[in-house]
Amino acid sequence: MARRPRIEIAGYYHIINRGVDKMNIFREPDDYEYFEELMCFHMKSYGITLHNYCLMSNHYHLLIEITQENLSKFMRQLNMNYAIYYNKKYKRVGHLWQGRFKSWYVTDEVYLYTLMLYIEQNPLKSHMVKRLEEYPYSSYHYFLLTDEVPECLQQSWIVQNHGNDIEAIKEMLNSRVDSAVLQELRTASSLVEALNNDKKPDIIKLEKMFNHSKEIDKRNKKIVQAYEKGYSQHMIAKVLGLNQATVQRIIKRNR
Repeated sequence: MARRPRIEIAGYYHIINRGVDKMNIFREPDDYEYFEELMCFHMKSYGITLHNYCLMSNHYHLLIEITQENLSKFMRQLNMNYAIYYNKKYKRVGHLWQGRFKSWYVTDEVYLYTLMLYIEQNPLKSHMVKRLEEYPYSSYHYFLLTDEVPECLQQSWIVQNHGNDIEAIKEMLNSRVDSAVLQELRTASSLVEALNNDKKPDIIKLEKMFNHSKEIDKRNKKIVQAYEKGYSQHMIAKVLGLNQATVQRIIKRNR
């Protein structure tokens, strides 16, 4: 049976690709760096925006944005060229990738925000590092080097919204991933990372916290209190009808 064609519409996509039989696709620093070089080169050629990425030893995550129906062409070029490099370097033959790449369309801002945290925190969840700053093969690494952000990341959401504010970038990308949203994300995309074990907060109690907080200063203090009690930024934003990035900035300013 012929494979069904991918439906490609303009917008954000979460991309995952793995080595065949869970084989390591990056063995040495040169491998990671060559993939990054290929990735940025082909993104420029295809007019694709890179927002976040993380290269792990046997798989990678990309969060990209397309404006044309060229996702499959871009991924074919990237994966093929890297496979040629890898097979030649390590004197092997055969497939490098475990089937076609997986892609999921990002349906809303909450999904987008959660993905940015999820992708950047992969090395931390895998216990490869104790702090995200220690991992060199992700976009987080470049976001902190404000004078060395590569061209393919200069239009990313993080750079466009936080610029050179390193503390704001750290605060955002080290935020706790909302368990409820992440569970929905995993159900949709069959991701296998371990779920955080924090308890699901009671949204009714959260709504009551803000019943008599019409003044902005009082509301902002309540936001900080709610966050410190374990309520996620996403849930607070949902109750107050705010943007999640706005809640994150309020917490940073008032803590």
